[in-house]
Amino acid sequence: MDRRTFLAGTGAVLLAAPVAVEAQQVGKVARVAYVATTTPVSEMTGPNPAHPPVRDLLKALRAIGWIEGQNLILERRSAEGRPERNGDILRELVALPCDVIIPTGAYMTEEALRITSTIPIVFTAVDPIAFGIITSLAHSGRNITGVMNPGPEFAGKQLELFREAVPKARRVAVLTHPSVWNGPYGEALRVAASRLAMTLLYAESGPGDYARAFAAITAQRAEAMYVGGAAYIFANRHHIIEFAIKKRLPLMGTSTPYTEAGALFSYSGNNTEYWARMAYLIDRLLRGVKPADLPIEQLAKFELVINLKTAKALGLTVPPSVLARADQVIE
Repeated sequence: MDRRTFLAGTGAVLLAAPVAVEAQQVGKVARVAYVATTTPVSEMTGPNPAHPPVRDLLKALRAIGWIEGQNLILERRSAEGRPERNGDILRELVALPCDVIIPTGAYMTEEALRITSTIPIVFTAVDPIAFGIITSLAHSGRNITGVMNPGPEFAGKQLELFREAVPKARRVAVLTHPSVWNGPYGEALRVAASRLAMTLLYAESGPGDYARAFAAITAQRAEAMYVGGAAYIFANRHHIIEFAIKKRLPLMGTSTPYTEAGALFSYSGNNTEYWARMAYLIDRLLRGVKPADLPIEQLAKFELVINLKTAKALGLTVPPSVLARADQVIE
């Protein structure tokens, strides 16, 4: 079953499913693991961590009765930019054991599936269809479920909005992982760019390696930046945004935390809905539902966030037509 057929038939029903107000007792303290790719563990610790995904996950779980220190233990781990550590980290979590594991990104998710076929996995920051991790949104057939952000077609819509918000920017640098650029998302961007008379300048980067990408963006006289989805890029968003502002380049991020960190704007799936649905799935799994019996969900709400402080710093005026559609404005 393809993405469009499934969404047309059942997606709205799934997203409307009620979330429990209070978590029921499951007879023991639940142990859930969140594994980052690049973010230092120090940014993930405490009841209100600096790392937005961990902070939002804790908040969403707390809203349905899973409270850290009472009936929940959240194991925080990170490869800290060393992907060769993924296997050791995941094997450690399997041995604890954890009740649910949340790996970040495609490669860590694939590694988790190789290491365990029994512990439920809830993916984040990956399109499992595009990466071939699963073939059906209705039933994964494996020990995995999760909430998908919008698919490749949404990347074209983001670029359309970028064109409307910054009409003079025709040469746009795309900073993302090679697999994203060479896959369905990159193709959607290139198709949209051709239609919008924009030139995309690909800037390849790896975890912790931005000097080459920044040099290429400068040398190719980019007029704006689009930051594509990759967990290690998200972890380094402050460094990337600092470069963009220094070079006076309007930057579009792929999630709200980018705009909160100083990007000009972001257009993405609604962050609150995303983590609420993630918490719902985790709650179902902790109650004994098998991940293969939980359909993969996709977000139905989207949010446009604009940072007017950054617009002012760049000397830009956001068109009224774009500003009027903003769900949130940072001033």
